[in-house]
Amino acid sequence: MGRPAHVLQGIRANTRLSVEGESVYNDIRELLDEPQSADLPRIERTLTDGYARALSLEAERLRVERQIAEIASALARGDEAQMAELSALGRRLKDSDDALTKLRTLLAALRERADEARDVA
Repeated sequence: MGRPAHVLQGIRANTRLSVEGESVYNDIRELLDEPQSADLPRIERTLTDGYARALSLEAERLRVERQIAEIASALARGDEAQMAELSALGRRLKDSDDALTKLRTLLAALRERADEARDVA
């Protein structure tokens, strides 16, 4: 008997999200590295991009968690052929968690910078 249709074959990283994410991280770091900036529109635009990226990461985590649950169910039925996929999904989940933690820390610092810029304006 073959694999159930709902179980995904092969695990692929979402490189589009990775590239977009690095751009957001770089933009946030650049703003934080500048001396006190009153460029409030740029800060707010970058905050918006950062929050959008955080939502993408959270959606990715949910997809990975669903895939893990599907594979765990298959393993419970004795289908051990999916152990490698489960391991890859575990790594993806950890990577998403790490990226989300890093992004939330940067966003908190940038939000403080935005509050300071609003006070100056």
